[in-house]
Amino acid sequence: MLRVSSRQVNRRFLATKSGHRSYVIIESYLRSRLKPRMLKNFPIIAIVVIVVGAVVGGVFGHRSDAAAEQGGVTNEMITKQLREADKVIIDNYAGKIALEDLTEGSIQGMLWTLDPHSSFFNRRELKKLDEEQSSQFYGIGVSIFQHRDGVYVQSVVPGTPAEKAGLRYGDKFMTVEGKDATEWTASEVSKNVRGERGTPVKLTVERVGVKDPVAFEIIRGGVPLPSIRNYFMLPNGTGYIALTGGFQQTTADELTEAINDLKKQGMKNLILDLRNNPGGILEQAVEVASKFIPGGQTIVSVKTGRLGQKRDLPAIGGDVETMPLVVMINGGSASASEIVAGAIQDYDRGVIVGSDSFGKGLVQRIFRLPYGTGLTLTTARYYTPFGRSLQRDYSSGSIYDYYTHLADAEDSEGHAVPKPEGVPVKTANGRILYGGRGIEPDVRVDPIADPQKKAKVNEEAFFFVRQLVAGKIPGFETYKNDKQSFVNVVRPGDFAVSDKLFDAFVKFSLADKESHLSTAAMDEVAAYARSRIREELATANYSSEAGFQVLMENDPQVAKAIESMPEASKLVDTAGLFGQR
Repeated sequence: MLRVSSRQVNRRFLATKSGHRSYVIIESYLRSRLKPRMLKNFPIIAIVVIVVGAVVGGVFGHRSDAAAEQGGVTNEMITKQLREADKVIIDNYAGKIALEDLTEGSIQGMLWTLDPHSSFFNRRELKKLDEEQSSQFYGIGVSIFQHRDGVYVQSVVPGTPAEKAGLRYGDKFMTVEGKDATEWTASEVSKNVRGERGTPVKLTVERVGVKDPVAFEIIRGGVPLPSIRNYFMLPNGTGYIALTGGFQQTTADELTEAINDLKKQGMKNLILDLRNNPGGILEQAVEVASKFIPGGQTIVSVKTGRLGQKRDLPAIGGDVETMPLVVMINGGSASASEIVAGAIQDYDRGVIVGSDSFGKGLVQRIFRLPYGTGLTLTTARYYTPFGRSLQRDYSSGSIYDYYTHLADAEDSEGHAVPKPEGVPVKTANGRILYGGRGIEPDVRVDPIADPQKKAKVNEEAFFFVRQLVAGKIPGFETYKNDKQSFVNVVRPGDFAVSDKLFDAFVKFSLADKESHLSTAAMDEVAAYARSRIREELATANYSSEAGFQVLMENDPQVAKAIESMPEASKLVDTAGLFGQR
């Protein structure tokens, strides 16, 4: 590993929701940025940030008038005050001090006074960032999921140490390196399982049908981290590509491969799913948009520095896809995802379907600091080709409010919180779009929030199929399967749920005291339960990608995207990007 001095700077622009993260807005953001023990005490962390602000604003503020008379606060004054504060804490605090945590909290507090996306990285986090951008990390190679009583293996990645060691769908993590993992979150399991390449990790799992925990010692190796998790054909010649894994170094190449493969299967129209894609490398976002927008057209404008110097990044040219296009977004689509969706929308190249995007238009650069740490600092802002700012307002100063915002949020009295007025921008076709509000879809289809009964069905479907593929459901022993086949695509007749199998599921669920499901509740969600059973069967027998396909086939937003394809076809002819057709 190369040693980088504090003066060396990685000039790659980051286009991610939080400058580096790829998770759901608030819970996952906090879990990824804050240590578990800190997460449980979020108010304490808020106090730490306020205290740091008090050191900068209060302690310095005590001398601000005098300093102002002498020309303002200097770097030397700031350095001296921080050193004095550090000495006071070390000499007088009535408890144990974790110096690394103290330093990390101080730097992060200062950065958060600037904006919500400038962030400090400790050694472990910076290493993880580098791994994510390289489309690979070092671990054992499993997809995990947190269920009601622990963390389970959802799927095994083919060709990885986990597959070679024999981990299976449904294995429950009991210990990792001798530490009890039964009450860990999925992020805690992931953090402890990852490590240096070639190093061993010891763990035990609970396996259905095996009395004692099964022990493994697995040598960590490379695990692929692709941007495109799956792609497949839908009805009427429509291809579907899930570009949900961020924008990494291989994203554009992955997209080209997926498009070419779907064309061989008869694709005439394309749905590009950017939902919950938190962003990534700016150059990759430009390359992705260039697949659909002719060379020379501006994809995104970047205004850098305090003076706002503008730099337009054009489409790179080459082969351009002219097929009808629908792009799907939601509140988890951020930054690089918004760059792609914004360019498609500005040029009327396709229809945007879903719900409002996150609204992240700040650009971070990675600055590497001594001792393997680093920080991302906002150095520029993004604008769509026609000048819309992607950045949502963060002037309230509340990190919590910023990351928990909802497009349909209500105030304390239950009234809808109005959107920012925004700056109107006219497209080539005369449509009025607004800046400062993220990307708003052309066709709004808010996701249907799972009611409590459906959430319970999700859990029961997993636990039922876990027993089913272990051969433990009486009368269905033929469903026993010890290993996934790693098939990614599900055919229409695969894993059909018969009435007999569904009755067995109902019986299993009603007997499970943890399910809290009644016969009436099961009748109400029967169709949904059948699809969830099929999804779990596809995952357990084929792969997580196959299970994802089943989920998408029953997704109301995907259905609306298919319905929007005729409008997308009209836009290809009227947008004027490809001349006369």
